[in-house]
Amino acid sequence: MSPASPSASGRSAPLHVLGALALELRGDATVDRAALPRQDAGALAEKVARDLAGFAAEAAGLDLITVGAHYDPVELLRPGWPLHRELDQLAANAPRERHADAQAGRVIAFGAHDAQLPGALAPSPDYAGGPLRLVPFLLGGDADRVARVGDLLESHLLERGMAGADTALAAQAAFGLQVEHARYLTVHDLAAMMAMQYEHAGLGPLWPLLETALLAPEGEEWLDAPPEPLVHYSEGEARIALFSPAAWHARYAPEAPCNTEECRQTLNRRYQHFEARLRQISAVLGAHAVPVTFVHCDGPAEREAL
Repeated sequence: MSPASPSASGRSAPLHVLGALALELRGDATVDRAALPRQDAGALAEKVARDLAGFAAEAAGLDLITVGAHYDPVELLRPGWPLHRELDQLAANAPRERHADAQAGRVIAFGAHDAQLPGALAPSPDYAGGPLRLVPFLLGGDADRVARVGDLLESHLLERGMAGADTALAAQAAFGLQVEHARYLTVHDLAAMMAMQYEHAGLGPLWPLLETALLAPEGEEWLDAPPEPLVHYSEGEARIALFSPAAWHARYAPEAPCNTEECRQTLNRRYQHFEARLRQISAVLGAHAVPVTFVHCDGPAEREAL
């Protein structure tokens, strides 16, 4: 099932299908534009709407909301889905036009005016330049229809979600980039893809904690697997344990002697590597907009301190 509407308040709001057009770029080719003017954003959105209706016919009866801009995966994979929530909130203020076909959904595409995107939609330059760029979208409307479409897309997109050739070419021309592959993903597909990438990058132990922050932000998860740093996710934040050299030695290398200069140098290098790993994990959490708090844990009860 697709995530509940991030803009829900009061009584239950309709579900939305949250996803993205994923553009895998060729090599180190340049990217000319991060955002499109309204007309170009609308033209690309029409192709996206057509493609999605090809995967699930009932999608044609839902509102498609998107933006003419592309983002790094970390900008989409954040607790509460803030980028999709921003699209939803902006669309709530969009004028409603009369349609000749009452069964057809609207296509709402936000573009840049005077090089500025509305609201908080501007892609961050901090994450520009990656090989995978994402054009986010959401589908909304009748809750039962959204549920059926969401189930179909969750079942099929990851394996058979290639974008139409003209959609890929339109994105390539509009953004001024070189597209190797263009496909559609739900946010759950994207999370599964990122889990594999993090595993290959040596960050697999952190993923269960990130997954909890994304899919069950009110939940709790631990990273407690030496030699990894000790991290506790709870109440919407990650608390990372800081250890003095002596406390680190007691937790992570209790069997190692410290009675020669060579041994002390070896332990110091291991401690420096630990601190570098701690900074790396903090940076990854921060990129996903998970708040981080550092907690000094020099006593024997580290978990209780977190």
